[in-house]
Amino acid sequence: MAQGKTKGLQAKSPAAASRHAAKAAAGTKKGKRHIPPKKTVLVKQAQMHKSLTAKINKSIEQQMVTAASAGKLTIMRNSGPQPSSSKS
Repeated sequence: MAQGKTKGLQAKSPAAASRHAAKAAAGTKKGKRHIPPKKTVLVKQAQMHKSLTAKINKSIEQQMVTAASAGKLTIMRNSGPQPSSSKS
């Protein structure tokens, strides 16, 4: 039989908890790793790519805003031509 205090039942100090959180945050994160370029040509290329992506996204968002504000906002059921209901 175990005698005396067991390690698991002892109260943990708040300093130890903050150290644990800092240690967990310092670990590697999930997802792709991105290493910024160091060569000047690649730095300029990355800046240009970032600015072009931002411009394209802004233009797409602007098109969506103009399309949404053009008419009444409804859920579209059929976007194709409506068949005529009167047959002779």
